[in-house]
Amino acid sequence: MPFMNYIAQWKSVAKEALDRSAIIAKFLCYLHFTGNYLCSPTHAYGPSMLPTLNIAGDVVLVEHVSPRIGKVGHGDLVLVKSPLNPNRNLTKRVVAMEGDTVTYFDPLNSEDSRIAVVPKGHVWIQGDNVYASRDSRHFGPVPYGLIRGKVFFRVWPPSSFGRLDN
Repeated sequence: MPFMNYIAQWKSVAKEALDRSAIIAKFLCYLHFTGNYLCSPTHAYGPSMLPTLNIAGDVVLVEHVSPRIGKVGHGDLVLVKSPLNPNRNLTKRVVAMEGDTVTYFDPLNSEDSRIAVVPKGHVWIQGDNVYASRDSRHFGPVPYGLIRGKVFFRVWPPSSFGRLDN
């Protein structure tokens, strides 16, 4: 009989472990789905988006639905995978969409203005602080597929908590 009690006890422990593992797996799937397909927080820092975002960094919420359904437009603040370094994300403003003509100048390299036409499937992004931003003026139009999401809410610092409107 002691052996049967041991087997029954082991079955109970194993069932409990499997039940808890299933709960953890479901939770991790939920986190993955939410963070990659619905909404996620990110840290945006640097001088390129002054005065909209703080130089020391803001924690902002990014929704990932709009780029997937084609609802990104002029003036939207977007999180973009960097075309120069895919390990980095950039927070910039959409200035032009496909088919638009952009007149721009690069204050770091030249005082001359240039003209570019945004090709199909691309957007033109720029930082709000044109004197301290590496953006489409340096690397050209960005493929729409590199847009990770639309920034819509500032969470940190508490003094700036709220919506980020165009």
